[in-house]
Amino acid sequence: MSPFFEFERDFVDSLRCIPMGVRYHLDRCGIKLKLHHWHHLTGEERQLLVALPCDGDEDQVTYRKTLRDMVLLRSGEVPKDLPVESSWPWQREVLPGETVEQAKRVNMPLSDEQWRSLSEIQRFVLVKLSRPGHENRNFIPALKEFGLLS
Repeated sequence: MSPFFEFERDFVDSLRCIPMGVRYHLDRCGIKLKLHHWHHLTGEERQLLVALPCDGDEDQVTYRKTLRDMVLLRSGEVPKDLPVESSWPWQREVLPGETVEQAKRVNMPLSDEQWRSLSEIQRFVLVKLSRPGHENRNFIPALKEFGLLS
């Protein structure tokens, strides 16, 4: 399975943007990576961050240390810490309010049943693409990719 979503296809060759899979890892291990930090990394380092596992506590510690070391080496800065939640919005059985509102804005209402049919990372993507101030242009392509629209 590809570590990228179809809606990310326009930038995966260059990795000019931080892919959702990496964003997912960042939230899970509590790091705020800015785009300029990402741009300081080499292509090989970006690929490593895409491929590096971040599932259990040990993986998250390794991912966090690897990322912080790379960013410090390349930019001279240390990424800020984020709080690590005990229960993320995408882990809940009920659609988060921001995602409900975003779906309404694009005339694509979602049900809790549809929400529960998604994988955790798919839920993560929809939550991220629903946030105010985020470029939401990939919300509808993500819904289509996840089989929620025909």
